[in-house]
Amino acid sequence: MAAIITEKFRQINAAQFEESFSETNENYYMFVGKSSPFTSGTSGGSDISPPTPVDDITSENYRWDSMLGANAIAASDVSRGVPRRTFASGTIYDMYEHNISAANPSNQTGASNIFDSTFFFITSDFRVYKVLYNLNSSGTKIALSTEPTFTSPVKQFVGGYLLQYMYTLTTTQVDKFLTTDFMAVATDSTVSSGAVTTSTDSAPFNGAPIDTFLVTSQGSGYPDGTYYVKVAGDGSGAILKIVVSSNVITRFGETGVSSVQAGGANYTFATVDLAGTNVYTDTGATSLISGSTLSTWNAASAGTITPIISPQVGHGHNAVEELGGHFVILNTKFEQEEGNDITVANDFRQVGIMKNPTQFNSSSLFTASTARNTYAIYIPSPSGDFDADEKITQASTGAVGKVVEWDATNKILYYQQERFSNFGVNSANNTVLFSGANAISGADSSASGTPSSTSSETVDSIAFSSGYANPEMHPDSGDIIYIENRRPISRASDQTEDVKIIVEF
Repeated sequence: MAAIITEKFRQINAAQFEESFSETNENYYMFVGKSSPFTSGTSGGSDISPPTPVDDITSENYRWDSMLGANAIAASDVSRGVPRRTFASGTIYDMYEHNISAANPSNQTGASNIFDSTFFFITSDFRVYKVLYNLNSSGTKIALSTEPTFTSPVKQFVGGYLLQYMYTLTTTQVDKFLTTDFMAVATDSTVSSGAVTTSTDSAPFNGAPIDTFLVTSQGSGYPDGTYYVKVAGDGSGAILKIVVSSNVITRFGETGVSSVQAGGANYTFATVDLAGTNVYTDTGATSLISGSTLSTWNAASAGTITPIISPQVGHGHNAVEELGGHFVILNTKFEQEEGNDITVANDFRQVGIMKNPTQFNSSSLFTASTARNTYAIYIPSPSGDFDADEKITQASTGAVGKVVEWDATNKILYYQQERFSNFGVNSANNTVLFSGANAISGADSSASGTPSSTSSETVDSIAFSSGYANPEMHPDSGDIIYIENRRPISRASDQTEDVKIIVEF
């Protein structure tokens, strides 16, 4: 059985995912993790060549073991997106066509669908334009060398290209969602309202006017002059101005050549009959050609014209759908002033998205803006300073862990217990929790210390019970819906990590 997932299906899924960030009791967090190196004997891969994430239950549990912290993703941190195609003078761009497919690929990029072709671009001023026509008088695609600047919703010719202004990225959109390869997509309300050219165009699924056409064959032997032909199809009112020069039909263009006289309305398919019975001498297409002109016309070698069908309602009405916005861009900044929630004293190698984690030891959803997901021990009188990433062990319990950070000022030891030998698993292959007033020692630094015995105390905004503090989110709660392994990313107290994730549907 032959079947496809359509662009509409992808758009619906992208829209629902974006909308879920605004829904009550739908809490999303971007997390960072894995301060310990990737190694072939543990997690696989290496820091130079991180392993490809595995999608299974065991791997999800491992991610919680190495999770450092998380930031909430607000609705304002989410945007629909499209591939970024930056204007470069002298580039040949594709034009919008309604029938680009594997059977009829774009004749410039060879794309098998319109959204993979280069039919739109963004300028240095962050204005986005759609290419509606890009052929010269010989039917050859031309390069665009003039950067457009207009913001009117009315289509304009620039450098031989017919362009539709779509929208301009705001300062916030540039800051949050613009990357080397992707950019936010949004509909400009002024352009959207301008796309509706007649009252009937606003009716659901009624189609759009004819804006451009292709002279797929210029014919020969036609009488020179200017003529008008009606467009057939399910719409009405479209009239094309046909200019014949040197006995051939000139191609669509800006001045002095064939063009759209009247766009009409409500077309979802259209054809043009170039028989003499559909050729007129006046702009309203009421006076047919006759006499010798008609005879010469009928004796000509027939040309062909293919109208280009616009998106429903018209170009610019819905930029998200028209430009293929089946991507969702998520942005979170891990600020240096987040302090003890997300360490700045160690690096990270994993970035992910989780949905609806709960508070530690609770079924209640976690709702704070940031979360610390490491364990912590308050050691008020240590002997020496622990080193980041070193192995720690505890007397009597035999607990094993890895240091994430040693806060020498506040005497707080942040640690993790990954499910690998010497990372969080002891010689008997068991994970044992750190507990009690037993001494904790560092394998490399030789530092040691005993957890506080005070039943309840708060140090640097962390509530300790007999020297211990749990993560703020409950491990293995909620759903991890995205994971990405990266080369180590170092943090520092004076820097911010700006993380953007692009999800394609």
